[in-house]
Amino acid sequence: MKINSIFFKKIMALGLVLMAMSSCKKFVEADLANNLIAKEDAFNTDNSATSATLSLYSYYSTLDHLRFSTRLGGLLADELQNTESNADLIQFSQNVVVPTNAVATNNVWGYAYQTIRYCNLILDGIGRSTGMTTPVKNQLSGEAKFFRALMYFNLVNFYGGVPITSEVTELDNAFKPRATVAEVYAQVFSDLKDAQNLLPATYVGSSAALKVRVNKWAAIALLAKVYLYNKEYANAEAEATKVIGSGTYSMATLSNAFINTSSETILQLSTLFGASAFSTYRTTSSAANVAPPTYVLYNNFTKDFELNDNRKTSWVDSTTFNAVKYYRINKYKVQSATAATLGNEYTVLLRLGEQYLIRAEARAQQSNIGGAQDDINVIRTRAGLGNTTAATQSALLTAIAKERKLELFGEYANRWFDLKRTGTADAVLGALKPTWKTTAQLLPIGADQILLNNKLTQNPGYN
Repeated sequence: MKINSIFFKKIMALGLVLMAMSSCKKFVEADLANNLIAKEDAFNTDNSATSATLSLYSYYSTLDHLRFSTRLGGLLADELQNTESNADLIQFSQNVVVPTNAVATNNVWGYAYQTIRYCNLILDGIGRSTGMTTPVKNQLSGEAKFFRALMYFNLVNFYGGVPITSEVTELDNAFKPRATVAEVYAQVFSDLKDAQNLLPATYVGSSAALKVRVNKWAAIALLAKVYLYNKEYANAEAEATKVIGSGTYSMATLSNAFINTSSETILQLSTLFGASAFSTYRTTSSAANVAPPTYVLYNNFTKDFELNDNRKTSWVDSTTFNAVKYYRINKYKVQSATAATLGNEYTVLLRLGEQYLIRAEARAQQSNIGGAQDDINVIRTRAGLGNTTAATQSALLTAIAKERKLELFGEYANRWFDLKRTGTADAVLGALKPTWKTTAQLLPIGADQILLNNKLTQNPGYN
């Protein structure tokens, strides 16, 4: 998908799914099929608007962007290696991604903008609607703004400043220049603040107990993370405290942290039969000579676990192939599921453990040593470890960085983003990867995007 592509819109059956598919300019429009309705009719009622918005959660661009952000972010960092001879993936592993890398352009940049486009269409439809009730308008607007904020948050951390658009007219988006990093974050903050004001604290819908739709706490949880990334530590602490103190969530056991009824989950994306989109980090067997999955953990990664850290035994397993031992992410256990054999895992997007780590870091940065220790110890206790011995600001920040690495691995691009925002990417990756250059901290803007939009400029190191 290209930011300046032309789209056509339609609502599909099975939920009136609002699609925003890229195409070139059409001179002839085919009539809608019998099971489709026009975009302008999708927001006439609460029910049709809800169906259109719900499809955002399972929209392939949303899911594929999140899945590839996790995999590619892990390859860029010191977390994942790929086992296949795929030229595009090897570029990520070696941090030598070129502007013509299709995996980056399609899955990181393209799918994010496609989801943003979808969110803009939803917000425009809601804004024009005269048939929706105010509570439903607020709920759906909050959900769309949450996902738009999430996409921009990922984009700015992968690329730096990127074009910002809230437009629904395709040609108005065709030649937008890159916004600054500060401007992109301003958009993220605005969307998340709106979302937390629009959304209820309770979960809505027929599957409310499974926490599969965005609520106020999900928006606040993401806002806490964005404040942390922007070094607004008092605000990060305050927002994380709201979530932790809400009484809605509690730390789950390691074995239950990723099941779809986990008490720790703040937001998860449901799957049809209960098998997570991230279960592909494993293969179906741990027996010898079973080929490993495409993405495996660095062997050195596992050495960072302390001797009695139960996260290593619960969240990591291994397989041996051709006498080589591969360590695999094992947070999600369900490999496959069908209507007859339902699994009990969805895809966790936000969880309480991360909020404790956000607050621990924010407190340490404000020299609240005791408070930071308390928060990091929540994570360590769940892992079966004793209290932290870190007792100074510097030691605590080092300890928190390590806990973030071992707690959040395999979950989106957390490790990659952490290395960059804490200024440790050069030291860590320079020692690990001979091809590392500091300019690799930003991905290149796709060559095809620059060709289509002459207002786009390339990141340093790629010209």
